[in-house]
Amino acid sequence: MSGGVELAGKRVLVVGLARSGKAAAEALVARDAEVVGVDRDEALDVGRLRELGVEVRLGREEETLAQGFDLVVKSPGVPGETSVVAGARALGVPIWSEIELGARLLGNPILGVTGTNGKTTTSEWLGAMFRAAGRPVEVAGNIGRPLTALAGTVDESTWIVCELSSFQLEDVELLRPRIAVLLNLEPDHLDRHGTFEWYVDAKLRIFEAQTEDDVAVVPRAFGPIPGAARRVEFSADDPLPAEPALPGEHNRENAAAATAAARAAAIPDKAIASALQSFLGVPHRIEAVRELHGVRYVNDSKATNVAAALRAIAALRDSPLHLILGGLGKNESYSPLANALESGDHAYLIGDAAIEIAAALDDAGIFFTHCGVLADALAGASDSADPGDVVLLSPACASFDQFRDFEERGDEFRRLVDELS
Repeated sequence: MSGGVELAGKRVLVVGLARSGKAAAEALVARDAEVVGVDRDEALDVGRLRELGVEVRLGREEETLAQGFDLVVKSPGVPGETSVVAGARALGVPIWSEIELGARLLGNPILGVTGTNGKTTTSEWLGAMFRAAGRPVEVAGNIGRPLTALAGTVDESTWIVCELSSFQLEDVELLRPRIAVLLNLEPDHLDRHGTFEWYVDAKLRIFEAQTEDDVAVVPRAFGPIPGAARRVEFSADDPLPAEPALPGEHNRENAAAATAAARAAAIPDKAIASALQSFLGVPHRIEAVRELHGVRYVNDSKATNVAAALRAIAALRDSPLHLILGGLGKNESYSPLANALESGDHAYLIGDAAIEIAAALDDAGIFFTHCGVLADALAGASDSADPGDVVLLSPACASFDQFRDFEERGDEFRRLVDELS
């Protein structure tokens, strides 16, 4: 294990036992660590962890729980001020994100991708570029498999394209992507980070451990970044080996970033061009679901902030929009969203943030209907839409008030659309 740290015999506390936490606990057990896992959700299925010998504690824990541990591994969904984590920090116990643990366990070259919007599309696009070149690659991190789940399962020559959220980057120390990509930075997750400045600081940690042998891919004219990597810039108007199949200026910008990163990894332009033309996007991101009676239904459930919803609106602006908005807000202003809509558009509001969004829409003179839940919003939009219109789920909010995650929200939208007659 790099960093001079051995896990065998170490007592490790894993905080948060969802997907990433479970993978971290399993990786630690496989390396003979003594693992205790905690989570506030008493309904979690932790049977496999207990079978592996993990001591699992569900429900609230006191700050003193961190005493006697050599290391704390924190899942991305766990805020830093959680009592267990704060207690560990006060005791001087090292705190790593699951990503940090994975990076230390893996000797593979990592291509990290972060930013406010476009991470999943760009990460999957890069995976397609590697595969088009016949190069072994895994796409992991905030998408697909947790990074720690790859430890011991992939050849060390395999590149890992790792999508990295601000939550995952909060607690990294030695994470060193050979290529690190920053797509964009716009206000997001302010409900957790508090200020945009703290959010930016978390994102820029992707560059901190890079050396002069590494590459940092950033938007043109972006300001200073930490680390010592060679800087490569991109923009939406860059010449590309081929025009991307995905529509929208934001996707051309994603394509330019992916192209710059792929070239830094010595992927030939022929393979990049093939992937640019063949890649048709990811589920839940401006995903065409169905056309019925001349109305297009589009699933953009992954738009969990205002900036992402604005990209979808711009990409579909050739048609009147019936836009489903709302969910769990992130302390953002909805005025930019309201101002991007036009007089022929109509919004259908769901979830906790509906009242705040309604106020912004009212100020902008945009028609809206309070619907409460997704099924009612879709029914209202479907009834009102004319041939040539678009019914768009692009909530500009997180999903956790009514759904497990944005995937469940998007899947439910698809199901409801498929049932329309």
